[in-house]
Amino acid sequence: MSEVDLQNQIQTLLFHHPHTLFILPFSLLFYPKTHSLLSPSLKNQNKETLFSSLYLRERENQHQYPTLKAMAVPSITPNSSSWARAQMSHPTLSSSSSSLLNLGFTSKSITLKKNKPNNNNNTIIHCALHSPSVLHFPKQPYQQPLITKDDTPMKPKKNTQPPHWNPLQRAAAMALDLAEGALVSRERQHPLPKTADPRVQISGNFAPVPEQPVRNSLPIIGTIPKCINGVYLRNGANPQFDPVAGHHLFDGDGMVHAVNINGGSATASYVCRFTETQRLIQERKLGRPVFPKAIGELHGHSGIARLALFFARGLFGLVDQNQGTGVANAGLVYFNDRLLAMSEDDLPYQVRIKASGDLETIGRHNFNDQLKSAMIAHPKVDPVSKELFGLSYDVIQKPYLKYFKFSPDGKKSSDVEIPLHEPTMMHDFAITENFVVIPDQQVVFKLQEMITGGSPVIYDKNKQCRFGVLAKNASNASDIVWVECPDTFCFHLWNAWEETETDEVVVIGSCMTPPDSIFNESDESLKSVLCEIRLNLKTGKSTRRAIIKDEVNLEAGMVNKNKLGRKTKYAYLAVAEPWPKVSGFAKVDILSGEMKKYIYGDRKYGGEPFFLPRDPNSENEDDGYILCFVHDERTWKSELQIVNAMNMKLEAAIKLPSRVPYGFHGTFVDSKDLANQA
Repeated sequence: MSEVDLQNQIQTLLFHHPHTLFILPFSLLFYPKTHSLLSPSLKNQNKETLFSSLYLRERENQHQYPTLKAMAVPSITPNSSSWARAQMSHPTLSSSSSSLLNLGFTSKSITLKKNKPNNNNNTIIHCALHSPSVLHFPKQPYQQPLITKDDTPMKPKKNTQPPHWNPLQRAAAMALDLAEGALVSRERQHPLPKTADPRVQISGNFAPVPEQPVRNSLPIIGTIPKCINGVYLRNGANPQFDPVAGHHLFDGDGMVHAVNINGGSATASYVCRFTETQRLIQERKLGRPVFPKAIGELHGHSGIARLALFFARGLFGLVDQNQGTGVANAGLVYFNDRLLAMSEDDLPYQVRIKASGDLETIGRHNFNDQLKSAMIAHPKVDPVSKELFGLSYDVIQKPYLKYFKFSPDGKKSSDVEIPLHEPTMMHDFAITENFVVIPDQQVVFKLQEMITGGSPVIYDKNKQCRFGVLAKNASNASDIVWVECPDTFCFHLWNAWEETETDEVVVIGSCMTPPDSIFNESDESLKSVLCEIRLNLKTGKSTRRAIIKDEVNLEAGMVNKNKLGRKTKYAYLAVAEPWPKVSGFAKVDILSGEMKKYIYGDRKYGGEPFFLPRDPNSENEDDGYILCFVHDERTWKSELQIVNAMNMKLEAAIKLPSRVPYGFHGTFVDSKDLANQA
């Protein structure tokens, strides 16, 4: 059999019979000699040439399917710096433009509407790019971002040497790459929903940037308060490689942006670095993305196919999933002399702040082999006891949820298994002086939905929302008190406290409607309303009220961290408008409902406002400063703004040397703590 004939047969088999995407990986696993069917010349075929010929042949010969753009899959996928330059090279981004990105998509406009049935005999494909996605962008006019300038270019990192694989591994790798290429080809026949289209999810200032070394002596407008001495850090998603298929904002590799501030000398420096996760390291060695993207790709039948391909690669030793698959892109916490970067799909990663201001990834942190499972990205540090409280959820097997805590010196308690009937999405929780407050809401994991072509994350309207209140020092969950709270979904909880005179626990959170609006497409626009939820531990009843009268989306923020778990007056929250951008932040009086806004200005947007107390012993709860990265979409410049939280006036703006994408959550490490890092 000639090489060309073999290529034709493999491509035809995979394209016309998608079930072979499953058969191929497992046939390689159970019948290793299958690789002998591949000719030596095919084994050594340059991947770029091979994939180019397959895609070109598909375009020329498979006339019964919609035409695909020919695209050569490069042997080394461009990194995020090349993505940024490609993004910047276009004055505007348009979903109908074929010159946006060479991702092989059709030139059709992107739509969230169901396709009308056609009269041809094409097979209906239930694929990840078709299925409901996990984050909802409300149905409103989409403003394509105007891109005017490039990022400061950086020298690309040297490519690593190809892995030293044996002949069987090389044959398996090529066969699995062929299967993946065919899968991607089929997916690209269908228009991408905005929730999975990288041209939407990571366009404009959501687009990734290259790493930047330490830049000192930054320009400063205004005066930095002398009390601010330390490093402000903010985490975010920043894909290392260009996406080859579906991609959601949350799927990107973790990157930490840090500004080292010395208020006394009025100086500042900036750096941004990837958190060197095991996932990122392995993909960097391979030169392309191979780990499945939990939100953008793992939906429906093609999601199952991707899992099969990934585990087949693992069994052949092409990747090592046992060292973690997380991206560490969401939360940051400083605890026990360590800065930890987190996402709820893995262990935390320790990141060290060097004396030069640079960032260095130490590695996965399991608290001296005490932590055996992933930890959610929003652990809580009690300001009085200095203990760290955390949760870990499992989507496959019981126990679906575990609670634990760490002493100030890092000693872990025993796991407390929280009884849940099904795996539940648990992004955040709250603490009070004596309790932990655990939300058990209506967004659940049902992996079996993938078998029927659906999303594994669904909204269960038949489930009753409830909050569990458990003593912090509990050794088991026998005394947990569950209080039902109908139609309540809070992605984030800002604070909670006890009111003993009424036997109530008060929870402050942003309630989203529709409940699944950040997970599935909805005809109703997303609303995120700041609410007070009262849980009566004696009667088992609950009440809920909106704190402010104005209709404004408030998401991402915090209270004074020195008051966490105690009754607070103020919350500082992002004004998430126009969604998903942040036009400013609000200082909300939780007790009276009074709200004061700080708006960044025309075409300026930011992210989570971080409240930094001026003095932990101050009598005024709002005595401090708000720190936030702000990006000007007119000039394409970014800065760190420092705002006085008491009078809501700008104190200083630190001009940054390169663009800072919109991101997630941050923290501040005081200069005194920097000297004591582990």
